[in-house]
Amino acid sequence: MLNSTVEHVLKQSVVYSYMLSQPLAVYVDAYPVLQNKQLLEAEQLEYGEHGESVRVLQSKLNKLSYYDDEIDGDYGILTEHALKKFQAKYHLRMSGQADEETIDKLIEVEMKMYLDQIEELSDSIYPGLHNNDVKIVQKALSYFGYYTGEIDGIYGPLTKKALEIAEEEHDIELTEKVSKESLTTLYQSSKAETKKVKTEQQQTDNERKETEKEIKNVEKTGKNHSGVVQAAYSYIGTPYVWGGESPGGFDCSGFIQYIYSTQNITTPRTVPEMWNFATPVNSPSIGDLVFFETYKPGPSHMGIYIGDGKFIHAGQSNGVEISKMEYDYWQKRYLGAKRIK
Repeated sequence: MLNSTVEHVLKQSVVYSYMLSQPLAVYVDAYPVLQNKQLLEAEQLEYGEHGESVRVLQSKLNKLSYYDDEIDGDYGILTEHALKKFQAKYHLRMSGQADEETIDKLIEVEMKMYLDQIEELSDSIYPGLHNNDVKIVQKALSYFGYYTGEIDGIYGPLTKKALEIAEEEHDIELTEKVSKESLTTLYQSSKAETKKVKTEQQQTDNERKETEKEIKNVEKTGKNHSGVVQAAYSYIGTPYVWGGESPGGFDCSGFIQYIYSTQNITTPRTVPEMWNFATPVNSPSIGDLVFFETYKPGPSHMGIYIGDGKFIHAGQSNGVEISKMEYDYWQKRYLGAKRIK
């Protein structure tokens, strides 16, 4: 999924309607800012892999004159050799793998190539002009997906429209006068975007590792419906739907009933019915149900306890998610725990 800031930029661009009808492979080649995101999300690529991320890697290496073979998405010996040459040039570990450090440097070097071109700009860009300065501007605008036409050096309607959109989006003066400073600022905003994408990716990785760790803890215990907990984890992110009781959308009790049905366990449908059906316990163990009084008196919300003071449930704001019972909202509304035998 596109980072929200990148997506916002693209929605404002002249290419968005076109992109909606095309697969990612069609337009990712044209816009390095999208290529950067795809590589950052890939985290690491190595010999033997194949796919769109490998093709993006080959494209960047080709642009920087390290790779001159077919851009086919297959990470073969020539791709590995090209990457080793790049790593040697910038004093990186010559592993032949596109690891995090190498991907960061690749993005940085490519951006510097664009920035170096700006130094050739004469600050004399205006509508109707046809020269190399316009090409430099078009390449900069193309980097972000604002310009979709041919890099022909002609300051026509497409170039003008792209400058207007970029100016509005970044609050930089571009239509009256395109300068080295304004284009440099545009690229600097891309650096900030890259850092944001990387930070968000690291947060996602940490959350995934934490989830995997919690699932393993459940597997080790082997107690009280660990299969129920593991099934519940697989639906994290499913949207909340009032009355929902399928993977297309759940409400809180529909989620619980569905998860138990995957383990061939029949339960009541509503929260009050489940409260009366289950057996009370003094404190919850992994797989027990925890109940809360929310929008009306008595039990009106519930989730599955997963250990470490956390429970998984279908919440109205974020759908199926993990919450901490120690949070003030839940702590004040907690009614107790019960067990399905």
